[in-house]
Amino acid sequence: MSSDIHALSGAYAVDALDDIERAQFERHLAECEACRAEVRSLREATALLAEAVQQEPPAGLRDRVLAGIDTVRPLPPLTASSSAPLTPVVSSDADALGTPASSETSGSQRTRRRFPALVAAASVAAVLGLGGVVASQPWKDETSQPPSAVDQVLAAPDAESWEQRMDDGAKVTLTRSEKLNRAVVTAEGMPELTDEQVYELWLQHDGRMVPAGVMEGESGTLLLEGDPSTAEAAGITIEPAGGSEEPTTEPIMTFPFEQV
Repeated sequence: MSSDIHALSGAYAVDALDDIERAQFERHLAECEACRAEVRSLREATALLAEAVQQEPPAGLRDRVLAGIDTVRPLPPLTASSSAPLTPVVSSDADALGTPASSETSGSQRTRRRFPALVAAASVAAVLGLGGVVASQPWKDETSQPPSAVDQVLAAPDAESWEQRMDDGAKVTLTRSEKLNRAVVTAEGMPELTDEQVYELWLQHDGRMVPAGVMEGESGTLLLEGDPSTAEAAGITIEPAGGSEEPTTEPIMTFPFEQV
């Protein structure tokens, strides 16, 4: 049994004492308010574990914790020649006898007070080894990515959309957010082009068509270049591979923004 019975409060709270130690500690507990308070605190903490939820730890958490161990400076051992004087801690037993606690008792008190912290540290190490995490709040998902520019436009509160269909069933949807000053074109099932042709997007400013991007496939999503918030309209033409500085064919679709 421990030479300092106060140090058994943590083990008692988690029912880790044998029958002899439990009986001796319970006799001590009836006379020691400090130990009763600590046992109550530890049992309250243990009860909260029942309300916790299991979450998958973020990727790399275990490696970061283990790597950080080398940066933690351990405390030096307590010795009789230590330059810093120990502050005596008076236990309830000493109060009852009217005598101050010795330096040995002070050191034992320090050990006892550090027991919950040591238990917590050991629990973290065990959890990391098992690969699971028990927490009262979910971990932040480090694998999540911020929304793309396309997603921001499509989800914008002021987003306005206009849809057009071709006779063969092809569909093109243009979505614009004036607040973000961006526009997105989504095409589905456009007619197949030759290897020397592409679909080119345009924005119209003061009656002039300005290049806004090239779509090489028959389906896809394209974030338009330029300044769609001040544009009068948008259009799609078929151009030579690589695109053109000015339209070389008549638009196959137009989107007047005053109607969007």
